[in-house]
Amino acid sequence: MSAPMRIAVAGAGMIGRRHIELIGASPDCVLAGIVDPSLAAKDYAQSRNTSWHADHRALLAQEKPDGMIIASPNALHLQLALDCAQAGVPTLIEKPVTDTVTAAQRLCAAIRRTGIPMLVGHHRRHNPIIKVARETVANGKLGRLTAVVGLWLLKKPDDYFEAAWRREQGGGPLLINLIHDIDNLRFICGEITEVQALTSNNVRGFAVEDTAALLMRFANGALGTVTVSDATPAPWSWELASGENPAYPKQDQPCYIFSGTEGSLSVPNMELWSYAQRPGWYAPLSRATIAPATFDPLAEQLRHFCAVIAGREQPLISAEDAMGTLAVVEAVSEAARTGQTISPGRILEQAA
Repeated sequence: MSAPMRIAVAGAGMIGRRHIELIGASPDCVLAGIVDPSLAAKDYAQSRNTSWHADHRALLAQEKPDGMIIASPNALHLQLALDCAQAGVPTLIEKPVTDTVTAAQRLCAAIRRTGIPMLVGHHRRHNPIIKVARETVANGKLGRLTAVVGLWLLKKPDDYFEAAWRREQGGGPLLINLIHDIDNLRFICGEITEVQALTSNNVRGFAVEDTAALLMRFANGALGTVTVSDATPAPWSWELASGENPAYPKQDQPCYIFSGTEGSLSVPNMELWSYAQRPGWYAPLSRATIAPATFDPLAEQLRHFCAVIAGREQPLISAEDAMGTLAVVEAVSEAARTGQTISPGRILEQAA
């Protein structure tokens, strides 16, 4: 049996510590050290009986890990990943892949040049619910996809905004939260080719949005709407509806609806609606429930990362693929700012 992979973690915030806990519970890997300049991170590393480094270059040189998980602030992703590529260390980068599409283009070029595998932490693609939803659309069970509805509605507590960056542009639900949903929709339905959007900061008056409404066209011809707000008590969000993270009280409600010419699927409650006999609005609808498997997608993502390091699997979400999701989010921001219809493809072309 081969020795477990030695995985380092850059960033000991909330998601970084979740990764560290999963490494501690995994049979495939062990913690190789923590990178985070804060004294709180130093104390945390000591409590985990692992090495602490204020600078990632020192960790790469001294610990020589088999892999690195980047869970730092978004603006630091690019340099961390470039240095890992230079050091020959495969990397799992938390979403978004970088803070801008232009930065992501630089990273993709470095990956092509070095050949070092990197994957991006859009971990919901590992969730069996999302996988089954993708299969249901792909295998034609809904017929030709016509309309998609996405909801991300909940209320963040006031103390969430005590961190100043969460009150500024880039710290709101579009880049921090909606990017998960955009990636889910791309993964399930295919590429998004056009975006229109409106945003509002009327509730809190911060520089960053608290509410947004999106209109999208998919490459397969389907149209979609997504409504986002982090300022309303509501159960219609992946966090509250999916039960993926036990920290959130689970609600038996959908947050996505996928509608086609032969049926419709609500997610994550996985209700499939169709006509049992002759179709038409006077005919009774039949309802079936799909029951996907149950497992922790973050733990599955870590297993997958170790398999990528070992060369047994290819990254499920490459940096280039994740850049496509980031381009949609940038298109949403530009569409809201200009009032125009924006193509994510054009965003990618301009950054190339």
